Amino acid sequence: MIERVGLIEAAADTCNIADQLRAMATRFPDKHAVVWPIAREAGYGHITFDGLNSEADRYAHGLDAAGVTRGTRTVVFVKPGVEFFALTFALFRIGAVPVMIDPGIGKQQMRLCLSRVNAEAFIAVPLAHVFRKLSPSSFRDLRVSITVGRRWLWGGLQLADVRADHDRPYESTPTRADETAAILFTSGSTGPAKGVVYTHGVFDAQVRYLRTHFGFSDEEKDLPTFPLFALFDAALGMTAVIPDMDFTKPASVDPRKIIAPIRDHSLTQMFGSPALLDSLSRYGVAHGIRLPTIKRVITAGAPVSPAVLERMHAMLPDDALIHTPYGATESLPVASIDSREILTDTQTRTASGGGTCVGRPMAGIDVRVIPIDDQPIGNWSDELPLPPGKIGEIVVRGPVVTRTYHNDAPATAAAKISDSATLWHRMGDVGYFDERSRLWFCGRKAHRVVTANETLYTVRCEAIFNQHPDVHRSALVGLGTRGTQKAVICIELEETSRECDRKTLTAALLKLAAGNTLAYSINTILYHPGFPVDVRHNAKIFREKLAVWAAGKVR
Repeated sequence: MIERVGLIEAAADTCNIADQLRAMATRFPDKHAVVWPIAREAGYGHITFDGLNSEADRYAHGLDAAGVTRGTRTVVFVKPGVEFFALTFALFRIGAVPVMIDPGIGKQQMRLCLSRVNAEAFIAVPLAHVFRKLSPSSFRDLRVSITVGRRWLWGGLQLADVRADHDRPYESTPTRADETAAILFTSGSTGPAKGVVYTHGVFDAQVRYLRTHFGFSDEEKDLPTFPLFALFDAALGMTAVIPDMDFTKPASVDPRKIIAPIRDHSLTQMFGSPALLDSLSRYGVAHGIRLPTIKRVITAGAPVSPAVLERMHAMLPDDALIHTPYGATESLPVASIDSREILTDTQTRTASGGGTCVGRPMAGIDVRVIPIDDQPIGNWSDELPLPPGKIGEIVVRGPVVTRTYHNDAPATAAAKISDSATLWHRMGDVGYFDERSRLWFCGRKAHRVVTANETLYTVRCEAIFNQHPDVHRSALVGLGTRGTQKAVICIELEETSRECDRKTLTAALLKLAAGNTLAYSINTILYHPGFPVDVRHNAKIFREKLAVWAAGKVR
């Protein structure tokens, strides 16, 4: 059986995501694939699709000769750029398994992730190799080490050593659709980071959803501010223009370094976390910036406020859309809604505590809401789904749903529900369906606050406090044991409101809470100088850390 994927035909039983790059190189050999700013110079470097494909072939030959073969677990710590693209597609082409871990998760979490992976190869910048040498127990099975940059005393190969000096194509390994393609670690924002096993079939399905649902075309040019999303550009035939930014700190981006490449290259699309869009839109509105070539913005990682959407629209053409797809590392995309529907319809319900509407499920993606349960659920039952309007745990199945965590059976058992030949993934989120079959997100299951009298959901309660103009954002946390918790709201003020009269503000916020049945029982408000957030998008609030901080303030 043959399934058509755009202009690429992929056998149902074999599939290698690297073939997408070769197909784009055949169709658009001279088109720019990756563009990047040249350090300390006014200008950009670039590589064509044919050039990128050739670089992937060269590295595939060299890595193969160095001992990186089919199934080799290969940790990759390389900065976004040509080497990152070429090495990753080379590993796919070999059938090796690239392992991606966020470098900002901290040393302890990093050691835990690496020890669980048991890496056989390590391709990294010098600083990562220093960490490797200081953590020998996390690299017991390491056979191949490659330094991207200057090599010091740790031995191994340099990048030039594994770049073949010929243009001979490297035939992609005929990997199965269900064969492991990569291990991508979660950000660890709600617990230990977990290694999500991606198959070639899951990657292939994601490319198809990006093309069909969002209308990505090979005529477009993208600004990806999240490195892994940039890989999809190469598979879709889109030019990726890499911005000059610290990808581990999107909230701290210099907006001018986002605006400049958009203007310089007439970019049509960009991805940005809510935190990045917040900074960009504040700067843009303050300086009257217009981005007339952008027709689509994708934002994900956390709910984005209507205020950010409105400011972004002030910078964009009238027909531009901002998409807010819902999903997780384990399953993406699941559902999506665009900014027009949010601003003209759902934001009113959100402001009154209805949650954040994440839209309707994608075609071919099954989404259900089931009773909240903190224990593993071994087998699916058709009695589980709740009716519309009832809040419960969100579960999903479909072609983009990953099946397991690497070397972590307890986490897999807690997150997956068997259903005959398929399975459901428990998103770890709570929400409900409305009367129009739209899915509403109410917060993380682990963050719900259960008092002696009621259950409070973070996103619903926080929206009530976020209405006040002095509040940048709020966070609900629970102190004590679930079932007898005390609900506390932490407030992060707008920068212009840092010197406001907090006694007066507290009274105003308590009045807001008293006027809403969802928040009337909340009577403790704390002010925090700057919420801890996830390392990937700088947008998910680290409520676990906030709860510890709040416990020290409330006696």
